[in-house]
Amino acid sequence: MVEVYATKITRNIGEDEYSKLLEVVSEEKRWRVKKIKKFDDALRTLLAEAMLRVTLVKEFGLKNSDIVFYKNEFGKPFLKGKNIFFSISHSGEWASIAVDCDNLGVDIEKVRDINLNVAKRFFTMEECNDMMKKDDKIDYFFTLWTLKESYVKALGKGLYVPLKSFTVKLEKEIKLYGENKNKFYFKQFNIDAGYKLAVCAQNNMFQNSVNVIKQDDLLNYIFNFL
Repeated sequence: MVEVYATKITRNIGEDEYSKLLEVVSEEKRWRVKKIKKFDDALRTLLAEAMLRVTLVKEFGLKNSDIVFYKNEFGKPFLKGKNIFFSISHSGEWASIAVDCDNLGVDIEKVRDINLNVAKRFFTMEECNDMMKKDDKIDYFFTLWTLKESYVKALGKGLYVPLKSFTVKLEKEIKLYGENKNKFYFKQFNIDAGYKLAVCAQNNMFQNSVNVIKQDDLLNYIFNFL
């Protein structure tokens, strides 16, 4: 079962809480987070990984001290020797993760005003034509963007898979057209007004809704049980 978890940043955290969060993650992650210039970006990054670690401890019985993330040749993180797959995404006030026993990717984006000409750089001609037929083109742009990003994340090859190399169609069900021979499935989740969240997975069994964890509940578990 593909499970999705998310937390919304509803308040600022103090220096003590932030320091405790840093202690939960790996030394390599601490080093990366400290290089992030914007505090909000750093906090989202920390909370997302901490939420993943909480999930791995609670749902899969791992010990936080034993969790070591490796990266493939394209930079996608994975757990060595474990049949556990995961993906992380964060945007705006939200951080989200998806986990399963098969490959998957998740993407969340805050809907915002953009120059729609950017679509020509990342969308196929067919996708651009579909977008231009919509009344709310911005909304459709981010719907399509999160679907495409979730697929690229599921493949785990990063920028080596151009977004224009495949087409996503929103028909009766979400269809993928491209050269990949593996079967992938998509699901969109309603999480908050002004946000789009999509998951792409090789498993077609998705939970019905996102497991939303309150920020204080997440912090409480992190500080007391990790």
